[in-house]
Amino acid sequence: MEKDFCCILYREPAIRAAIRRTARRLAQDYEGQTPVVVGILKGAAFFMVHLVQELDMLLEIEFVQSSSYGSALRSSGRIKRGLDTKFEAKGRHVLLVDDILDSGRTLSHFHAEFERRGAASVRSAVLFDKPGARKIPYEADYPGLTVPDVWLTGYSLDYKGLYRNCRFVGILRETARIQGLTRAHLRRLVSEKKTRND
Repeated sequence: MEKDFCCILYREPAIRAAIRRTARRLAQDYEGQTPVVVGILKGAAFFMVHLVQELDMLLEIEFVQSSSYGSALRSSGRIKRGLDTKFEAKGRHVLLVDDILDSGRTLSHFHAEFERRGAASVRSAVLFDKPGARKIPYEADYPGLTVPDVWLTGYSLDYKGLYRNCRFVGILRETARIQGLTRAHLRRLVSEKKTRND
């Protein structure tokens, strides 16, 4: 599958290191509590599994489903929900988990929903944070790797339902062409990744 990519931004060791950093922060902040970890499908699946495996603590797992992209490269702005969780949120500490924070609409929507249901606290953890794509003011409590405002694929992030199972994240040749990304642009994205995450 890697041959379909023109640029790799992060490989598995760097991604797993970011997940471990997030897990250490969560272990401190949720010490003595039993949080409900709510994964937003489908994107959160890989990140959520790897994240909770790093947590030596009692927790519960739930899922909700949401989509705002379809086959487009930009969010439609409309949140399509499905498989809504029915667990009792009142008085619970809820941790929302998603693969990427871009427009902010999805996480903001579920954050408000669980607050409405009476959760004692609502926080969010994302593997990739794309601040350049934000449409509403929402920031994750536990951001992983900061990424540029281009369409990324791999390690949970899909393109037309494919490539989620890649052990790296990068830019597909096809999406680079659609976005008009030049070789110079791609080289700059790779060179800037350390600066984004310092």
